Amino acid sequence: MVDEAQAPMLVNAVEGAVDYKGRTVFKSNSGGWRSAVFIIGVEVAERFAYYGISSNLITYLTGPLGQSTAAAAASVNAWSGTASLLPLLGAFVADSFLGRYRTIAVASLLYILGLILLTLSAMLPSLIGFECKMKNITSCSPPELQVILFFSSLYLVAVAQGGHKPCTQAFGADQFDGQDPEECKAKSKFFNWWYFGVCAGATVTRLIISYVQDNLSWALGFGIPCIAMVIALVVFLLGTTTYRYSIAQNDKGPFVRIGNVLVATFRNWRETPSNMATDQVESRGFLPDQSSQQFRFLNKALLEPNHLKENYYACSIAEVEEAKAVLRLVPIWGACLVYGIVFVQSSTFFTKQGATMDRLVVSGFKIPAASLQGFIDLTVIIIVPIYDCIFVPVSRAFSRKPSGITMLQRIGTGIFFSTLSMIVAALVEMKRLKTAQEYDLIDKPNVTIPMSVWWLLPQYLLFGVADVFTMVGMQEFFYDQVPTELKSIGLGLYLSVIGVGSFLSSFLISTIEKATGGDDRDSWFSNNLNRAHLDYFYWLLVGLSAVGFVAYLYLAKSYTYYRRGST
Repeated sequence: MVDEAQAPMLVNAVEGAVDYKGRTVFKSNSGGWRSAVFIIGVEVAERFAYYGISSNLITYLTGPLGQSTAAAAASVNAWSGTASLLPLLGAFVADSFLGRYRTIAVASLLYILGLILLTLSAMLPSLIGFECKMKNITSCSPPELQVILFFSSLYLVAVAQGGHKPCTQAFGADQFDGQDPEECKAKSKFFNWWYFGVCAGATVTRLIISYVQDNLSWALGFGIPCIAMVIALVVFLLGTTTYRYSIAQNDKGPFVRIGNVLVATFRNWRETPSNMATDQVESRGFLPDQSSQQFRFLNKALLEPNHLKENYYACSIAEVEEAKAVLRLVPIWGACLVYGIVFVQSSTFFTKQGATMDRLVVSGFKIPAASLQGFIDLTVIIIVPIYDCIFVPVSRAFSRKPSGITMLQRIGTGIFFSTLSMIVAALVEMKRLKTAQEYDLIDKPNVTIPMSVWWLLPQYLLFGVADVFTMVGMQEFFYDQVPTELKSIGLGLYLSVIGVGSFLSSFLISTIEKATGGDDRDSWFSNNLNRAHLDYFYWLLVGLSAVGFVAYLYLAKSYTYYRRGST
């Protein structure tokens, strides 16, 4: 029997979590916003560091490293794609071995090491006395040691980010008890304000670090993000005593359980009696999701082995439902890839466009082209409070859903806005090319086109609106729709949308470069952007986005949420 003094403590206890010493953890003195603010602060610093590298990377590659525009864009896409896919590996390590807290700490140390080496690579030419005498720096090859050190440290940062990114966000969401109605609402808000913090960090770095890199020193531009990561690690460790640490709910790991289901399914499929009719299986009531045709055999072969064959391989209902939940995510993930392709354009070709335009803000000061990406983040910073404080309560009154609209509706809205952004980008690029032609600047790529860089602002703003819906929606969706022990993997899946999208973008660029260039022809991505046709590329992305959006609507309509009441 539990006495009256112990009862309130049990009600206050958080199921499935412990404190840093492995003891029962209570809602009154742990987790919630008291812990989440530490983790959001860590992510702000980490995003400051990451975007301090990625925002202006194409400028560094086409400048000090002397790459062509197409090669630099492909390099950026390959790196950002790798950085966005590695979270799947980092999440696997965290969920299966180290745990999220330890993975974050180790990843932070690797991050700092990578940034130190990156800074050193930028300093290397001056350290070894190398100096480019030519006026056109792109025709002067950098030291081979610098190139090797730069890309080695760049990909070390990608590895570190792969462990840091999914675990930090999952660890932050873990601080809220999904079984508690109030904390469940707070968790939904957490994803909004998480992305708000991410964009705040990105805005600062794009406005400040890009200027430092363009006008002062690349070494200093990489060194400041290194300091930011040191601060992030310190802040993270300060919150250690307040955190809630999730514990495994099953002796078998989640990957083992899902693997067992898939293996058993395959074995049972090979041994299924050919005369077993589908309607016989359906009549036994083992189709919780009647719309999921692809899972009929999972229910048949795994849940009722005794009705089929004595040597069939059986799994529990819970394990089958867990596997089905993960498999159901695959079509939605695939439909979101077109958003990933569009997403990466802002850090490559948008930046190169801006560099050709009039960037004069006041006398003697030109805004760095990469800084325009900050308007994506500024839009997010403005829209998130409006979304959270106005849109959600208003839409909730009509839909009766706690979050106003479902997670899938939110993602689809963002894909629609990203399609609009590419339409605007194509139209603006057509205007830029026409202006270059009118002023006889086609063959003068180093002369500023008399067209204000603020023409690019609408496409950046639409990108920001799309981010508020799709990026935050994907974060919450892939976190919410996986089993408890796979939360980091869920967030790794969301990041892999951007990763695979980056690789697909790189593949498109390489293919189009080969198809439209050569034989003294200017490709769509010519180094002389006045002879290139980025507008054709943008229209291609509009078409792909439209097809992807239709496919997404079809798949989202038939999707069944993993847990009753999920929105």
